[in-house]
Amino acid sequence: MKIDNPFESGHIKNYLLLYASIVVIMILFFIASSFFNDIEDVTTKVFSTEKKKSEDKAKADEVVKETTPKFKLLDKAY
Repeated sequence: MKIDNPFESGHIKNYLLLYASIVVIMILFFIASSFFNDIEDVTTKVFSTEKKKSEDKAKADEVVKETTPKFKLLDKAY
């Protein structure tokens, strides 16, 4: 079986048309995605700069007390 050179047999036109059609499809998808993709305005978030009261610290101490283990480990490992 002999493979013909596409430059000599005239098949290069088909390859160029295939390549051009792929490029055109990629450009159309890019235009469609940028055309239908509306970018909304982003609202800025404002964070509170006030310091919290000591009540939060008391709550944190309660959480620590609740997380103490229920079981005591042995002093010596066997």
